[in-house]
Amino acid sequence: QVQLLESGGGLVQPGGSLRLSCVASGNIFSINAMGWYRQAPGKERELVATVTHGGSTAYAESVKGRFTISTDGAKNTAYLQMNSLKPDDTAVYYCRAGNLIYWGTWSGMEYWGQGTQVTVSS
Repeated sequence: QVQLLESGGGLVQPGGSLRLSCVASGNIFSINAMGWYRQAPGKERELVATVTHGGSTAYAESVKGRFTISTDGAKNTAYLQMNSLKPDDTAVYYCRAGNLIYWGTWSGMEYWGQGTQVTVSS
């Protein structure tokens, strides 16, 4: 089992920045990647960014050039640096860990954090 704990959400003005963190604990050797999803009211959950333990990253088109995903040296914490935030970025952001096959496709056990609210508003 892997447990995920997210932090860093909040209220920010358009054009501002936030950094989300996701700390993984437990059997982290059973996973090869972490990712961030988001879900806005009335919309489906969408994948925002992924990072593998090998350091490969991928992003949704809507956030490319504005968001950066990274991990720490121990590979048990994933960060999502969000810059130039827009009102459309408002959503609950969820951390996910598991075995990433390719963009949007995972295999095996699913591990999710509890979600953290990001609100972009003036």
